[in-house]
Amino acid sequence: MKAKELREKTNEALEQMLKECRDNIVNFRFQLATGVVENVRRAREARKDIARIKTIIKEREMAEAKRTTES
Repeated sequence: MKAKELREKTNEALEQMLKECRDNIVNFRFQLATGVVENVRRAREARKDIARIKTIIKEREMAEAKRTTES
């Protein structure tokens, strides 16, 4: 998912997506261990999605902290 699309989502939706991506990685690792991997690229995409989501959450936290210190 693109960062622009992620920025439009609420924090709750981002947290839910983060949980889903982490679950996807766990499932992928099980499939890899059993040799039933459908798409190897899926793990890389999930890791990048996790990084994007965490970055956006952190940006929002930093912006909120900056607003409270300026007030």
